[in-house]
Amino acid sequence: MAHNDKSKQEKIVFVGDSRVRRGNGFVTPPDYTAYPGKSEAFIPNFLLKEWMVGVVVLVGFLVLTISEPAPLGFPADPSASVIPMPDWYFLFLYQYLKYPYASGNYVILGTIGIPTVAFGALLLAPFLDTSKERRFYKRPIASALMFLSLASLVYLTNFAWTHYKHELEKAGVEPEHIQREEQALENRLAGLPPAGSEPQAEIAIVDKDDPAMEFYTKATCISCHGTDLKGSGGPSLRGVGDKHDKEAILAIIKEGYNGKMPPMYTAAMNAGLTDEDLDHLAEWLAKQKAEAVE
Repeated sequence: MAHNDKSKQEKIVFVGDSRVRRGNGFVTPPDYTAYPGKSEAFIPNFLLKEWMVGVVVLVGFLVLTISEPAPLGFPADPSASVIPMPDWYFLFLYQYLKYPYASGNYVILGTIGIPTVAFGALLLAPFLDTSKERRFYKRPIASALMFLSLASLVYLTNFAWTHYKHELEKAGVEPEHIQREEQALENRLAGLPPAGSEPQAEIAIVDKDDPAMEFYTKATCISCHGTDLKGSGGPSLRGVGDKHDKEAILAIIKEGYNGKMPPMYTAAMNAGLTDEDLDHLAEWLAKQKAEAVE
């Protein structure tokens, strides 16, 4: 009885194995934001994630290019008067290579030296900048370089495009796709079918053996209108006599036409032509009517 009474007053304590933790079900592991200044290892953890995302994006691009092929542009015409221009994502490099320190005697520096340093620095950035800070304003050097690079890309791209438009205006050149768009708009407003939607009769050249054909070649008209007068970056001159008479054609040669064609009088004079030659050329072009059909 005494033993039983004593046992009722004692506290029972269960002793377990301290190496085994008490489980409370699934515990979500804390992310790295719970450890200020800490981050995951770049190799292999972070790099593996980047590679996996890159593979997914690449597969997406491949599927897109297979399902929706890129449309072909207009056929290349080496005799057309054009100002070459790269795609928009190369505009900053296009402008950068115009500067004296990246071209001419320094072309190796501009095409190999500086790009190698830039891309090498980008590749080595994770190893050169080992700061544990994740806030950009606490990493002034890396953040300053990033903003400087972005500002340079935006500035060079905008400057290249603006300069390209000034060059077009100065040379009086209108890109072919703009000409086609304007022609399509004019046809639509006039209630006509789109250009090229219906086959049209071929207009023949009137008086092919006329000496004016030589003047036409000398005056460099072929650069825009082609050797066969069908147009080569510029409008066709076959049947031009139905739209303009001799005086109007002479005025176009001397003064240009509607901002789409620059004056060609000075170029013709420099090529060795005379006013009589241009007069004969305008007379011959005025004869180009649409009556004759091949």
